[in-house]
This record gives sequence, structure tokens and C-alpha cells, in this order.
Amino acid sequence: MDKTENIISQTKKWIIDVVMGCNFCPFAARVIKMDTVHYQVERSADRKISGQSFLQECRRLDENKTIETSFLIFPETFGKFAVYLELVELAEKLLKKNGYEGVYQVASFHPLYRFAGAAENDAANYTNRSIYPMLHLLREDLLEVALQHYPAPEQIPERNISFARQKGEAYMKMLRDACLR
Repeated sequence: MDKTENIISQTKKWIIDVVMGCNFCPFAARVIKMDTVHYQVERSADRKISGQSFLQECRRLDENKTIETSFLIFPETFGKFAVYLELVELAEKLLKKNGYEGVYQVASFHPLYRFAGAAENDAANYTNRSIYPMLHLLREDLLEVALQHYPAPEQIPERNISFARQKGEAYMKMLRDACLR
């Protein structure tokens, strides 16, 4: 297995073991089972190149309706959370500038993810702590349909935070880190 395949395999394991295993996203199982997820690895730390890669994922979703969602993975770059947040901000600006606002939505995941106002060791941060920095592109129309058929979707974040805190930081870290093996 080459390095890129290994990164994608680890990311898939994180989605299955953590995101689905902890039920952080009740909609993940369907897209994983249907194999409608695209994974793209980007190694450049250059903001311009990373932005171009992000827009390429938007175009990939435009051109291939069988792909429901895409993960743009940055395994060797954007390790500092503050720098990563600048990348998220760039992605949001690119959505607006290129007419994708309301079409695609960006979800952010990072190994050092920290909710505003949360302590660094708060287990709740693990609801968004991934094995690599990544941008997750979702189709807003499909997300809206999924949310209509899910009871009390506004309670998902609170439920996730409660679950992670009940399990504790050590457990959540162990579960996430096991995906790198």
C-alpha cells in the first residue's frame, strides 16, 4: 500500500471507528455503506494550492453526482490549529466567491480541534478531532433532506458532547489514535 492509500485507509478507519462508532454523525453510515464518499490527499502547505485543491473538490462534486461528500485530507500540513482555522476561513471565502454558498458546506476536522471557550483537554473536542487536518465537503441539499428525516437534529451536537465527556478524554484519544495503526 502506498502512502496516499494508507492515509485514506486510516481516514476511513477513523470515520468508521470514531464518527460512526460513536454515532457523531447519524448520516455517515449510509454514505459509507453506499460508497459515495471521495477522499483526496493534498500535501501542499501553500494556501493558494490548498485553495485550488478545495475548489477542485467542489468541481468534482459538480461533475459527479454519485459522490455525496468529499474529504480533502492534509496529512503533512496545517498541523497548528490556528493555521488550519485560516484554511477553513479561506475555504468559506472560496465557497462564496465561486458561487458555492448554499450548494456545499464545509465541516472542519483537525487533530487539535478545540471548540471556542473549551479547555484543551475537554473530551468534547474529540467530536471534531480527526487523525489529520481535513476539510469535509457536504452537499447542502442532501444534508437538508437527511435532517428532515431525523428527529431533533439540533440536539446532535449536545448529544455528541455528552457522549464524549462520559467516555472521557483518555478513551476518546485512544479510540482516535488507534486509527493511525
